[in-house]
Parts: sequence; structure tokens; C-alpha cells
Amino acid sequence: MDWSATQYLRFRDERTRPARNLLDAVPNFSPKEVIDIGCGPGNSTALLVERFPDAAVAGLDSSPAMLEEARKALPGTRFELARLDEWQPDRDYDLIYGNAVLQWLPDHRTLVPKLAGHLAPGGTVAFQMPDNLGEPSHVSMADTVAAGPWSSRLEAARIRDDLLSPAGYYALLSPICSQIDIWRTVYHHVMDSPEAIVEWFKGSALRPLLGKLDEDERPTFLEAYTRLITERYPRQPDGKVLLAFPRLFIVATR
Repeated sequence: MDWSATQYLRFRDERTRPARNLLDAVPNFSPKEVIDIGCGPGNSTALLVERFPDAAVAGLDSSPAMLEEARKALPGTRFELARLDEWQPDRDYDLIYGNAVLQWLPDHRTLVPKLAGHLAPGGTVAFQMPDNLGEPSHVSMADTVAAGPWSSRLEAARIRDDLLSPAGYYALLSPICSQIDIWRTVYHHVMDSPEAIVEWFKGSALRPLLGKLDEDERPTFLEAYTRLITERYPRQPDGKVLLAFPRLFIVATR
């Protein structure tokens, strides 16, 4: 099952806010070569084009559907179809920027130094990752997987690996980079209903699980997941619900 740009962009503003916060922490400089790894539908790439109008900005993603949307949004920008863990760039970059992508890939102890190794002298790698496997949203996914007739198929399909600790990422980057900034932010997104939380994750973390289910199983899975989300995200007095969403940010300059 490919990624759905339409579903992902239902929460465009909320998903783009961490991308802006990450970009705000990138040092002021004039890069020549910039790449948005895991660019998705191009919402984060557009921020880079705006911030660095004189740079050659490119986008990289493994989803044809996402790249189709990105090319529509930014027709003058170069986009490349490739898996990030297999990416072999033909140049060094002044800025390698990743908004909510590295969490999908395993073996960060190899991947993160490899990315930093593609920086030009004085270049910066900046990425942020959801750090929410312990949140009710993802605990509920694991509980739904374990409780259903699909458990034997989905148990092997982990949502994703745990992130390293901040100290772990520092240890990977400090031999390569001279300046490292690491912080963790918890966003509290105001959602209209528990069902809206389900819709949010249908565009991201639920996607790989739903892709392994038969079409007639998906409604049953989503109903079971929605019941747990409704229990674990109580409504506020005005009927809204708050989605706590922790993210880990790292900006490192070579």
C-alpha cells in the first residue's frame, strides 16, 4: 500500500509546524545544495525553497504518490524517487533536512553517521522524528494488533523501532559534527474528536498496518482501534480532544 498524499495532508498545518520549528533552528547561512529527505508531498520542501531562494533545493522520497503531489506543488524543484537507506548521492550537501522520516528506518547507528558523511564542510544535517511509541495512540495500535485475528500477520510488522536516546544520537554525531543541538518538544494538537485522531494516523503510522490487511479486514481493525482511542483520549468540556505528540529534534553542523 503506497502512501496517500491526500490523507497525509488532511492535517497539513499541524504536520508542517514541526517542519517550520526544525528549519528555524538551522543556522543562518547561504547553502548551495539543499535536500529534503523523505519530502512527502512537498510541504516541507516548500519551506526550504522559501528560506533558501538561491539554493538548488531537491526532494527525495520512496513514494511515487507523494512525489506526484510534490511535483505538482513545486514544478521547478528536482525530486528523486529512492529509498533513503539505499540512497547514494552524487554530491555533498550544505543542508540535509529530514522532517518525520528517519523514524521509519532501522539501524540509526549506521544511518545517521552516513547522512552526516554526505555533508559538505560547514554543512548541517537537521531532522526531527516522532517520539511517541509510548503514547496512547501507538499503545492502542499495538493492543489492536495483539487482540485481533490478524495478530499473527501483524505482530511481525512492528510499527517502527524505538528511537535512540539523545545521548545516543550525540555519540553518533559528535565525531563528525562540531556543533550539535538536541531537544524534545511535546505538541498538544487540538482535535475535533477521537475519530480525528484515527484519521491523523491513517495518513502515517497506521498506513503500514492497514497495508498488510485484506480490504474487508480494515474496517474491523479501524473500529477496534477507534474504540481504544475513544477510551484513552477523553473529550474536553468543549468536546475537543488533545493529541499529545512528542518529537525529537536534532541539528548538527559539520
